[in-house]
Amino acid sequence: MKLSLLGRLPVVGLLAALCLTAAVPGAAAAVRAAPGTGDARPGPPGSDPVLRELARSASPPADTRALDRLVGRAEVVGVGEATHSSGEFFTAKHRIFEHLVEKSGFTTFALEANWSTGLLVDRWVTTGEGDIERIMRDEFQESYRLWNTEEYLDLFRWMRRHNAEHPERQVRFMGNDLGYAGPNLFDAVTAYVGRHHPGLLPRFRELYRGSRPTGGVEAWMTGHLRKPLAERRRMSEEVNEALALLERQKPGTRAGAREDHLWAVQHARAIAQVGTEFAHDASTPEGVAAAMLYRDRTMAENTAWWQRRTGHRMVLSAHNGHVAYETLKPDQYPRTQGAFLRGLLGPGYVAIGASFGRGSFNAHDTAAPGEPLRVFGVGPQAPGSAAHTLDRVADGPYLLDLRRTGPAARAWLAEPREVRHIGTAYPWPGTAPSVRLPGAYDGLIHFPVVTAARLR
Repeated sequence: MKLSLLGRLPVVGLLAALCLTAAVPGAAAAVRAAPGTGDARPGPPGSDPVLRELARSASPPADTRALDRLVGRAEVVGVGEATHSSGEFFTAKHRIFEHLVEKSGFTTFALEANWSTGLLVDRWVTTGEGDIERIMRDEFQESYRLWNTEEYLDLFRWMRRHNAEHPERQVRFMGNDLGYAGPNLFDAVTAYVGRHHPGLLPRFRELYRGSRPTGGVEAWMTGHLRKPLAERRRMSEEVNEALALLERQKPGTRAGAREDHLWAVQHARAIAQVGTEFAHDASTPEGVAAAMLYRDRTMAENTAWWQRRTGHRMVLSAHNGHVAYETLKPDQYPRTQGAFLRGLLGPGYVAIGASFGRGSFNAHDTAAPGEPLRVFGVGPQAPGSAAHTLDRVADGPYLLDLRRTGPAARAWLAEPREVRHIGTAYPWPGTAPSVRLPGAYDGLIHFPVVTAARLR
């Protein structure tokens, strides 16, 4: 549930919370167009010691040595985005993953998509079963609509080609989020119970009857939140009872029995996570904050579970506010996925944020609830912001290792700076958040200009 339009409607409030909601001030400058042209380009660093040191530390995308040093021996690398739908962010994640697969043995790409959606995409990239365009169209709905882009389709097709060409070195896809549990998830659990614990199957069907979806993703998500809170909480109790019941069963002694049991329990856990998230009271700020805290912790736990179960090294794609170590909106997001992952994995987790100077992105218009996604454009940020200085470091995109800079740059980075932080909806009232970049991330990719992703 991505809270993209917190407070738009009571029903949509929690749905919107499934995504970062913050935006930037100066909303009146938003335009229905691609980035403006004719803006003055920044000059060379010159004699400014901060710019000079940042320029020395910056590496262009083609130089992968800085990325390799930054990643080191990390098991999970979180790669952020400053908007939820600018093509450059998505393409950069694809290129990073492709490089780490080929050079460092990475094998899983994780996304803040639903666990059940992840299983469908993973089956396609590993076996070719299904139609990936239809899977994306059917699964990436409501707040997840922003993932149905040509850029992500390019990534999935590359993963499929890689697996066809390298059957001995398969790459995988996972969704770590909890906005929706598809029928395939319920079928996987009940099929397992029917094979190994048939006497429990009627009880599982009874417990799952109210929560198993019968329509599309968007219809289920919006319809479920229209149910009274007491009913949603009863349904949450049912799916959590099913999880506890399955956890108590012994896996058996045949070859592979324990592995099958662990995956069935995780599938049941994913169903229970959705029920638990929707059982929060979205009508109060406290309820929304509790839901977001549970969501970030759950995404981290799902990611860590996959990593430990498979042994894979992973690239994790999410908004800056989820991959970061420090929250940019403590009243709405008390603790981030990145902070939880650092707690679970220690130095095995590395966070790379993203920023941009000007450009365009897709988002829902807060002034027109219910309308389709559209393109917004924003100009350069004002002096004092992080992007105002970062724009002057280089003409093109670059990677900055925030742990390896000179003294003047370190002093500049140590100060909180205003950053763009745009989720599923725009414009958003209030001030832009400020962040100490080295406190939030280990590295930063900066794009002087970004363009809206190509929605499908």
